[in-house]
Amino acid sequence: MSTSPKPTKAELEMLRVLWQLGPATAKQAHEALQAARPEASYASVLRQLQVMHAKGLLTRDESGRAHIYAPAEEQNSMQTSLLGDLIQKAFSGSGKALVLAALKGHVSAKERAEIQAFLDQSKS
Repeated sequence: MSTSPKPTKAELEMLRVLWQLGPATAKQAHEALQAARPEASYASVLRQLQVMHAKGLLTRDESGRAHIYAPAEEQNSMQTSLLGDLIQKAFSGSGKALVLAALKGHVSAKERAEIQAFLDQSKS
């Protein structure tokens, strides 16, 4: 399980940008974030990247003129860690309770079919 600090909602949004982009400068991250948050200024994105680096959520390559930021943890690893925390906190440690809650109203018919196909494949 992850030992890095848990990201805030805004930090998760930035992590999603960087997981999609790959390692990026503050300018590149700002441009990519503009689609979701047009009000975000370059200065606020740079500050957020610096804070996330200080917290250990990002790595920073300072070898070039522009610093390159990248997630310190892979997306799958971070999601697994956050999911484990959610299961412990909200579902008393029961993964089954989480899955049943999700299936009750948060999954489309198409997603349900994909889940069923996954379950059928894992039986073999």
